[in-house]
Amino acid sequence: MRAAVLALVAAVITACGAPPEPAEEPPHGFVAGAEETAEAQPRLVVAGDGVVRVLDLVTEEVHEVARVDATSLAGDGRHAYVGASDGSVRVVDGGSWMVDHGDHVHYYRAAVREVGAVPAARPVAANGDPAVTALTLADGTVRLLDRAQLDEGTVAELSTLPGPAVPYGGHVLVAAEQVAVHDRAGAQVATLAEPCPQPEGAAAARRAVVLGCADGALLVTESDGAFRGEKVPYPRLDVGRAREFHHRPGSATLTAIAGETGIWALDVGARTWTLHETGPVVAVTTAGAGTPLLTLTADGVLHALDPASGRELARNPLLSAPVAAGATIAVDASRAYVNDPATGVVHEIDYGDALRVARTFDLGGAVTHMVETGR
Repeated sequence: MRAAVLALVAAVITACGAPPEPAEEPPHGFVAGAEETAEAQPRLVVAGDGVVRVLDLVTEEVHEVARVDATSLAGDGRHAYVGASDGSVRVVDGGSWMVDHGDHVHYYRAAVREVGAVPAARPVAANGDPAVTALTLADGTVRLLDRAQLDEGTVAELSTLPGPAVPYGGHVLVAAEQVAVHDRAGAQVATLAEPCPQPEGAAAARRAVVLGCADGALLVTESDGAFRGEKVPYPRLDVGRAREFHHRPGSATLTAIAGETGIWALDVGARTWTLHETGPVVAVTTAGAGTPLLTLTADGVLHALDPASGRELARNPLLSAPVAAGATIAVDASRAYVNDPATGVVHEIDYGDALRVARTFDLGGAVTHMVETGR
């Protein structure tokens, strides 16, 4: 009996003296309130007929998010910024996004929701990173929004800057005759030597920011906190300049409409422009190197062009003519999406298979504006 008591006392003493179990650390890439997935979770945010909807391209579910008379739509990869007729910008969380760590990528999905509003003019572009989103407005200004708070469901403005502007390298690049480098609070900390006359249009490409200038593209790179600008001049100045860039986010090939002449393709890695004299187009984009240039013409035909020669590889008479205002092409690593404002449908296109229509979505209302999230 005495031996049993001594054994029990020893066990109690050992248990009391044992160190507590360490708290389990969250797994790498953990995001509270979100589900991490093995594959991308693309979604489309669309607006029309006074309704903003989100189409989940994995489940094919359609979520009605808000009642808004939309005048424009811009996206930063997760959030959509809806220009409303009442003079505000309504922010919608598309509920899907990716985090690129360079050597690997995390994909997430969460609930779709409306986040809030910004009292501002019509949005024309949105460029973001994990810290801030630069929302470029039609009045030429840029609102810097706190991205972490957006992700949490709150709209918080950090500062107002002249535009266009793009977050890059822990700073924000503001395009003007002399490009300025600002810190996250909006204070100017440096100026680039290479000028950018009449800036219009900006995009984040792979390892560089591209700013549209009257005489070409200014490529801005960063190394050890130092920023450098390099001009890629137009090979011709007698055609329309690039005023808005279209591409798959993160790719190193950008496209733009070249007035009534055709389209521009900018190879950021090679530092070269290519002009394809296709005639007028309604929309243009590309998924990147090795993929066709995609154009939509006013007759409703979707074209796939060889990126080097401009030769037509495939065509698909997709939309009714004449194409209604608002038709656009969104593109990701395997599919393109074309909205038909006249019929309220979105076509999913396999651009690697002669522009085959893979799926068609009828969203139950007009689709006059569209952006993709989750990429």
